[in-house]
Amino acid sequence: MPSGLDGFDRHILFLLQRDASLSIKELAEAVNLSTTPCWKRVKRLAESGYIRSRVALLNPEKLGLGLSVFVQIKTQRHDKGWLETFAKTVMSFEEVVEFYRMSGEWDYMLRVVVRDISAYDAFYKKLINSTEGLTNVSSNFAMEQIKYTTAFPIA
Repeated sequence: MPSGLDGFDRHILFLLQRDASLSIKELAEAVNLSTTPCWKRVKRLAESGYIRSRVALLNPEKLGLGLSVFVQIKTQRHDKGWLETFAKTVMSFEEVVEFYRMSGEWDYMLRVVVRDISAYDAFYKKLINSTEGLTNVSSNFAMEQIKYTTAFPIA
């Protein structure tokens, strides 16, 4: 943990990443500060980049998006121009909720969230038809989500 964070800051971050809807009053009470110093800390944490944004986490099943697919990609291209084009293309697909450049056997990994196998097939066709240089695309379908959290471990 960076040395610029004290116990109050870590506690604030711990609480906010679990429930960003907490009011400053509720947050201040939980960390044992008055509201103004607590608000100033939250503001400083946001301005310094510890808090990127506050969002609502939606239930994908309620939205009819019950299928998570982990897509591993190998490519024959590794130049900067190709990567910029590939990244722009992949990021334009709303089904892609995570996108990583990897070390190891696979070059890229995507997490794709869709309604069903048929929706994934449409995504797959769109991906391979809009991207040159892919040598292997492997799809792994999540059978069950056992753990999911957006909360980072804060000491």
